[in-house]
Amino acid sequence: MKLKTLLFIAASALTCTMAKAGQQVARPKLVVGLVIDQMRWDYLYRYMPHYGEGGFKRLLKQGYSCENTRIPYVPSVTAIGHSCIYTGSVPSIHGIAGNNFVKNGQKVYCTDDATVRPVGTTSKAGYMSPRNLWVTTIGDELRMATNDQAKVVGVALKDRSSILPAGHNPNGAYWFDDATGGFITSTYYTSKLPAWVKTFNAQKLADKYLSAPWNTLLDKKAYTQSTADRTNYEDGIQPGVEATLPLNLPALRKQYGYGILRHTPFGNTITLDMAKAAIEGEALGTDSVTDLLAVSCSSTDYIGHQVGTNAVEIEDTYLRLDRDIAAFLDYLDQKVGRGEYLIFLSADHGASNNALYLTDRRIPAGSWDSDGAKRYLNEAVNAAVHTNGNVVSHVMNNQVFFDRKAIAAQGLDFDRIKAAAVQRLEQDSAVLYAVDMAKTATSALPDEVKFRIINGYNRERSGDVQIVLKPGFSAHGLKGTDHGAWNPYDTHIPLVFMGWGVTPGASTRQCYMTDIAPTIAALLHIQAPSGCVGQPIF
Repeated sequence: MKLKTLLFIAASALTCTMAKAGQQVARPKLVVGLVIDQMRWDYLYRYMPHYGEGGFKRLLKQGYSCENTRIPYVPSVTAIGHSCIYTGSVPSIHGIAGNNFVKNGQKVYCTDDATVRPVGTTSKAGYMSPRNLWVTTIGDELRMATNDQAKVVGVALKDRSSILPAGHNPNGAYWFDDATGGFITSTYYTSKLPAWVKTFNAQKLADKYLSAPWNTLLDKKAYTQSTADRTNYEDGIQPGVEATLPLNLPALRKQYGYGILRHTPFGNTITLDMAKAAIEGEALGTDSVTDLLAVSCSSTDYIGHQVGTNAVEIEDTYLRLDRDIAAFLDYLDQKVGRGEYLIFLSADHGASNNALYLTDRRIPAGSWDSDGAKRYLNEAVNAAVHTNGNVVSHVMNNQVFFDRKAIAAQGLDFDRIKAAAVQRLEQDSAVLYAVDMAKTATSALPDEVKFRIINGYNRERSGDVQIVLKPGFSAHGLKGTDHGAWNPYDTHIPLVFMGWGVTPGASTRQCYMTDIAPTIAALLHIQAPSGCVGQPIF
């Protein structure tokens, strides 16, 4: 009995000693991830003459910029990008194979979950959770490393941009609801909105931001970009709506509802307002245990898709975002303390130049018709193997998906079907390469393309044939912009760390989006996420 008692006391003493030692690990009070949706790396510098001193310029001067950060997979889209940043993993491992992908033979949205219910709304926007994500996030690891004492919160306009970064076991994830103009969540996280979220929504900030026109910050002659570029090539904020500034937001609010806020710079503003409310409401960064706040500014993506990369509207959006970031950093200085927080800024993907914009400059470019490709692929496959109906089910994410149940039921040769599809795609003048996903490793592809296809291929959820379009070509059409390819315009992203533990500087050494999570893990002295394939940046 005495021996057992002594062992218990010794074990208790050791536990207490370890706990004290754990408390002495040097860590910041708060980690903030700031992801700017569709921000190309060159946007850091393209608009610099008009940036203030407290936003992007402060991050570059006081932080460490990884100037050659690339995305190591395709397709380069929002859901995968946000998952990759916070898991250090790739679609082949983490399971998020696109914004939409095929699961059990059915096309699904990345965060759809019929087993949960909306909280804060009655709209379908609340049927969401992270259950399709197969691995842990840096927030999950932080929670486990601190016995769930650390608090983790995700905030974004887009559901996927809040849910996937926040991970499986956060204190909350909140996204914007077009029906109510407020932020909502689902029963995966809680049965009712926290009081602080209700208070935030009661301010009706969406009404405030949509109550006045969207005017220009500068005289149009002072903008870096050309108004002519926008006029010639771009759609407008919504189909049939001209986006030439100033834009009549009250009228658009009446016509389209709260969803129009996403297509204005003020969608970024309300997101950072919500981020501040989360810091206050959850008391983030107020004690000795490190907390994590994952924030994504989504309006840059909505606007970019509508007006392209060469428009006054996109430049004006980044100038306003620069001001919002400056105000947010000032808030963090006051609330958490300068030097007490660690922030990183990055993007989920970049964006291509508009095809007509390029061809007007004698640069090869064009639009690729994915619906037309589906039709001609079914014709080619039917001619090759004589199927009973169409076995090409989807062409999305620049991938060809086949109806495997129909193929198996008819006893068809799947390899012959894929070979017929590849052969037909290679006859398309917009296609650079077409490759059977199962044979990518042995295909005659450049390494820069090959390893991205392999990393992006998820056996259960990806297509069976990868399509690589020629540079400058996309399936978006001839209006606005798109993304998703391997090319630098889609995969070269900003990455800047600033604050606690960071020495100012810059490097052009190549690193990858997958290196962000292990860098944070190394700084915090915690385990990297369960699917992490990246390396710390030091």
